[in-house]
Amino acid sequence: MRKRGQSIFRLLAGIVACANLLVFDSLAQSYPVKPIRLVVGFSTGGISDVLARLVAQKLSEFLGQQLIVENRPGASGMIANERVATSPADGYTLLIIGGSSTILPALRAKMSYDLERDLAPVSLMAISPFVLVVHPSVPARNVKELIALAKSRQHKLSYATVGLGSPPHLMAELLKSMAKVDILPVPYKGGGDAAVALASGQIDMYISSVPSLLPLLEAGKIRLLAVTSAKRLSTLPSLPTLDESGLPGYDYANWTGVVAPAGVPKDIIARLNAEIGKVINNAEMKESLISKLGMEPQTNTPEQFAAFIHGELEKNARLIKLIGMKAE
Repeated sequence: MRKRGQSIFRLLAGIVACANLLVFDSLAQSYPVKPIRLVVGFSTGGISDVLARLVAQKLSEFLGQQLIVENRPGASGMIANERVATSPADGYTLLIIGGSSTILPALRAKMSYDLERDLAPVSLMAISPFVLVVHPSVPARNVKELIALAKSRQHKLSYATVGLGSPPHLMAELLKSMAKVDILPVPYKGGGDAAVALASGQIDMYISSVPSLLPLLEAGKIRLLAVTSAKRLSTLPSLPTLDESGLPGYDYANWTGVVAPAGVPKDIIARLNAEIGKVINNAEMKESLISKLGMEPQTNTPEQFAAFIHGELEKNARLIKLIGMKAE
């Protein structure tokens, strides 16, 4: 009797499992049947927000449903990340995620979500290389000269930083570590304040995105030295990388992608991945990303994006430990 009861239990469990698979398969085939919410962890008008709205417009056309951009700024994106990590795993809440999200776990002693456990990678969308610039009064025409100058004038060179533990801050600290120089960080409340300080000569160097620096560059108020990524920028092909400029192995860029709550059916993830690939690799979209946002379009599979995020988490944890920052 006991064996018979166990057999019936297993049969019922199998029927339920098959029914669930059929339901998920049906959902994936009909998806989407209602608007999709695209959550952004930063304020309206920022680069992440602009990218989200460009992608939402095109993705709405391809999916046949409206994508509604929802801004949830605060805590370097952590509020938005938590919002999506705890949302239903049905594919109707997505998150624009960036490099800062893979820095947070090394800086927060306690977090309400786990990036790899609670969020499902969909696709990378773009890499955002930053550039190293100096004030024209700095007597260095390239990175090697800048390093030599820093070594000869210890504690006298300074760089602007916006947010301790932000990608640009870690880029500058990685440069200092690899070059074995001591350059003084000077904190500013925002990128605008830092750019003004650089243009006026209050600080010597700054690492930031290309679009935010273009007005100063065109006015001749700053000097470009190098790009932070392993590859040169398509918009500035003559600008060398830091790797080429005397810091072999240097490669640090910001990035942006899309994730969903963990547990979203794989068929829905695959559909989203395919459609995002079409959106990002569209000629018009590529041009917008490159010329307007200073981003290099780049997509990948969900599995590749998961491995990428894992690598970023490990890299940032090592760097934060190296520079002695403590989790709060």
